[in-house]
Amino acid sequence: CFIKEPFVADEYIERLVWRTPGGGSRGGPEAFDPKRLLEEFVNHIQELQIMDERIQRKVEKLEQQCQKEAKEFAKKVQELQKSNQVAFQHFQELDEHISYVATKVCHLGDQLEGVNTPRQRAVEAQKLMKYFNEFLDGELKSDVFTNSEKIKEAADIIQKLHLIAQELPFDRFSEVKSKIASKYHDLECQLIQEFTSAQRRGEISRMREVAAVLLHFKGYSHCVDVYIKQCQEGAYLRNDIFEDAAILCLRVNKQVGDIFSNPETVLAKLIQNVFEIKLQYVSYCCMLSSVHEHLIFFSVFSMTRTTHLSSKLMEFNLGTDKQTFLSKLIKSIFISYLENYIEVEIGYLKSRSAMILQRYYDSKNHQKRSIGTGGIQDLKERIRQRTNLPLGPSIDTHGETFLSQEVVVNLLQETKQAFERCHRLSDPSDLPRNAFRIFTILVEFLCIEHIDYALETGLAGIPSSDSRNANLYFLDVVQQANTIFHLFDKQFNDHLMPLISSSPKLSECLQKKKEIIEQMEMKLDTGIDRTLNCMIGQMKHILAAEQKKTNCKPEDENNVLIQYTNACVKVCTYVRKQVEKIKNSMDGKNVDTVLMELGVRFHRLIYEHLQQYSYSCMGGMLAICDVAEYRKCAKDFKIPMVLHLFDTLHALCNLLVVAPDNLKQVCSGEQLANLDKNILHSFVQLRADYRSARLARHFS
Repeated sequence: CFIKEPFVADEYIERLVWRTPGGGSRGGPEAFDPKRLLEEFVNHIQELQIMDERIQRKVEKLEQQCQKEAKEFAKKVQELQKSNQVAFQHFQELDEHISYVATKVCHLGDQLEGVNTPRQRAVEAQKLMKYFNEFLDGELKSDVFTNSEKIKEAADIIQKLHLIAQELPFDRFSEVKSKIASKYHDLECQLIQEFTSAQRRGEISRMREVAAVLLHFKGYSHCVDVYIKQCQEGAYLRNDIFEDAAILCLRVNKQVGDIFSNPETVLAKLIQNVFEIKLQYVSYCCMLSSVHEHLIFFSVFSMTRTTHLSSKLMEFNLGTDKQTFLSKLIKSIFISYLENYIEVEIGYLKSRSAMILQRYYDSKNHQKRSIGTGGIQDLKERIRQRTNLPLGPSIDTHGETFLSQEVVVNLLQETKQAFERCHRLSDPSDLPRNAFRIFTILVEFLCIEHIDYALETGLAGIPSSDSRNANLYFLDVVQQANTIFHLFDKQFNDHLMPLISSSPKLSECLQKKKEIIEQMEMKLDTGIDRTLNCMIGQMKHILAAEQKKTNCKPEDENNVLIQYTNACVKVCTYVRKQVEKIKNSMDGKNVDTVLMELGVRFHRLIYEHLQQYSYSCMGGMLAICDVAEYRKCAKDFKIPMVLHLFDTLHALCNLLVVAPDNLKQVCSGEQLANLDKNILHSFVQLRADYRSARLARHFS
């Protein structure tokens, strides 16, 4: 057990102690007996020593045995090495002997070939002379010419005789030359007929044999033509000629290598035949179309399908430069009408865009107004931009913006398709120029004929600032125009930029886009400014109609309910509605800009309105309540400047109610300290008790 298991001294001693009587702890069942334990240890040590001696003797015996076997093994390896060296020497001798014999055999073979080759040529020449004599005699008696089953041998002979006859003088051998040529032609026709029959029967091996024989004949190309013609019989049974052509080429590609020695040439000729006959007919039908849209759509469809078919054919072995080969085939089909493609495209795009717009205006029962051009219109535009005055009568649009997202999507879709056709059908050198022309059509019909017209109509529909209960629809125009601008810009970046990014037309397109956007932004700014004026006018009407002088000087100062006035309620309701409308109509920084302008004008209106009245103490309290409500309304703007203005105005209103002794202290407060004294004085003058000597003395 000591040998089989790992020996751990601590564990061994622990087990020995527990097995020995009296070797346990003092609290065990037997008392601890150190003498007995020592005696047990001594006995076990003696046993271990005996065991160690026994194991050591066994180890020495095994080591001696191992050394003996190692010496015997080394001796055996040396003997094997000697045997191997002897075998290697024998192998080298055998290899040299084989090489010597092979050299002799090759030399003998060369000698035999040198003797046999002239003999074979002489025999072959003798046979050819025999067959030539038959043609001289005018009677073909040889079995090779009379037996139809030996047409392959006859073809080989007649092909050689035909080559020989070409070298003979015509004056002496004209008759025999004509007979050989006639037989050459007859055999050629028979072979082609045999090839045709084998193809119809589907005998690939027979077709391969006949094609190999015809390879040396002049009619080999005719054999290929017959093969190509018969391959296409029944291949175009469906309406999709492109799919049929792809299936045909795939089928022929699998078998042409088993028939012809030059399969890539035969397959290339088949593809050329398909392109120049079948697909050319599709192109011809396209040319016969007199309707622009049929021409464009069918040409794009045909060219797209042809290009897709070409990409499939690229997988086949068509020679070294198959890319150029297929590109030339495609160009040869469509070159006849691609030369004037862009003119057809522009004409079609104009007619489609005009139709989309006219259909929309007809659905609205709207007759487009003529927007004048030239000097007078330009003068009106400059006056309107500088003075913000409405020139001409206001037009009631009945809430119609004359902007349609559906119309815009249709126009952009038509242009997107035009860009895609332009990319496919334009020559690379003409692509940027053609894309720019399409872009100008988009600008003309989308930006000018639709958006600009809607802006002009919207401007004409903005009422004057003193109109009562005016409906303000121009912000709806702004909202829709903003959405359209985003769509227009997206198409510019997604579909036009890739076509012109590396050409000089890029800067021209960017400049045109910049000009049209600046022009429209100018009109939008004008319309928004006039709309804000109308909003302020509406607030003036509300204040004039609802604000009462008794609100400023109540008849009974002791019986007044301190709350904001009815005029304030209606103004705030109106303002909140307009603020919400502005936020819905615009985005980004434009919202903050317009709201700040409205807030400043709103503050100026309230400031001037407060300046119109004289206030008693209770009237001043009512004014403070109104301004506090206006300030709450200003918080909806979320513009710090506007809120600051109303905070200051609220502080100014405190001057209407503060005790005379505290006026100077209030004026020097944080919110009023930086204001001009004239402004402070103007508010103090609004107090009903301003004329009293006591108030004048405290404020002076």
